[in-house]
Amino acid sequence: MKFQRHAKIFRGQLDVAPFAAVFFCLLLLLTLKSSFVFTPGVSVELPVADGLPGVAGPTAVVTVDRSGQFFWENQVVDARGLRARLETAARNPAARSEGVTLIIQADRAVAYESIVNLALLAREAGIRRVVQAMRPAYFPSNGTR
Repeated sequence: MKFQRHAKIFRGQLDVAPFAAVFFCLLLLLTLKSSFVFTPGVSVELPVADGLPGVAGPTAVVTVDRSGQFFWENQVVDARGLRARLETAARNPAARSEGVTLIIQADRAVAYESIVNLALLAREAGIRRVVQAMRPAYFPSNGTR
């Protein structure tokens, strides 16, 4: 038994407007979704300062959160483990010629004594330069605060 076909094959030009609308909707959704992606790391509110120079050469980064815990590469470490890692960073062959700079990313609520103790720990490990990380202000100040 043969069925009759009532459908005709479309042989005209396709309209681009529906494809463009779907493309822009997908683009909008992907853009909005990407801003909600969780970025792993330690949540730290850095102090604000303007016009400070950067650091050249090899660096090692230690983060100190509000509770005073030390983080090395987003992993919690105690003072003994941190000293061992700082010694390893100071003995790195690439760092020996220029010297390693320790960057301390301390929360603004951390006591100054903790930062000084961390700098002394780095000095014992063989690191001579210590810098505290700062966040630039959104609007640079003109000298008045």
